[in-house]
Amino acid sequence: MTKYKTILTAAATTLALTLPAFAANPMVGGAAMSESKDIVHNAMNSKDHTTLVTAVKAAGLVDTLEGKGPFTVFAPTNEAFAKLPKGTVDTLLKPENKAKLAKILECHVVKTDAMSSTIEKMIKDDKGTHEVKTLGGCVLDAKMKNGKITLTDEKGDVATVTIADVKQSNGVIHVIDTVMLPKA
Repeated sequence: MTKYKTILTAAATTLALTLPAFAANPMVGGAAMSESKDIVHNAMNSKDHTTLVTAVKAAGLVDTLEGKGPFTVFAPTNEAFAKLPKGTVDTLLKPENKAKLAKILECHVVKTDAMSSTIEKMIKDDKGTHEVKTLGGCVLDAKMKNGKITLTDEKGDVATVTIADVKQSNGVIHVIDTVMLPKA
């Protein structure tokens, strides 16, 4: 029996060393993110994205972000929304501000599936700054700083990608620490 155990152990070790390693999705907001779920359903499980989910619902963007995609979403955390001036989020969530809220949220969405390695390559190919055109018509400047992707909005605010490459059934999410705002 020892001979067979040795052979099986050697075979298992060889198999483990030759199979490519597949990275699991990172946890976000204390929740596992499933590649089989869409952007909205994964975001709903993150305790760090309750404000974003509320805003997506108020802006009428649920159907869009549950759609086929592919989308890259730069997803601001609750703390990112809390950095906005006091009362801003409550004002934006009012029905009369639906269009403005939708525009702001669409400034976080790109109609492509861009993993961080792709963004980093575009930054390098563009000599340090890559313009990212969003669904909302905003242009974000992507750069590298201290090994992390940063995004600068049209007002000059800078967000850092704190969790990258969260795969979704319809794209990818990159968690950011600042809300990106349009120029006007």
